[in-house]
Amino acid sequence: MILLDSCGWVELLAGTSLGEAYRPALSDPRGLLVPTVCVADVAQSILAHHTDPVMSEAVALMTHEAVVPLDVRLALEAARLGNACRLPFPANVVLTTALRYGAEVWTHDERLRDLGPVRLIEDAG
Repeated sequence: MILLDSCGWVELLAGTSLGEAYRPALSDPRGLLVPTVCVADVAQSILAHHTDPVMSEAVALMTHEAVVPLDVRLALEAARLGNACRLPFPANVVLTTALRYGAEVWTHDERLRDLGPVRLIEDAG
């Protein structure tokens, strides 16, 4: 399973060269986890520059398969992990979700380096 971090979704949806490095994660949508915190983060980022229909189209792509809601138990686990690793929200939720579901996080967020099942993505362009 792969969990694409918010920063990866933003780059992928923007069509950047860094975003292209994330494209293989979409090859098997059934193996893709999407935390609701990533949906909110990406939606907010898109709305800063685009219209509501553009944001809705992106969210539809993101939520096509396994969406993981932020329930109280996951939120508390994320708070503990975030405190222990000094991670900001939503990075602590992303990592906690990946750990809970046995997924690998694909990200270019250096703060997640060496914190578990993380693949750091680099711009090939």
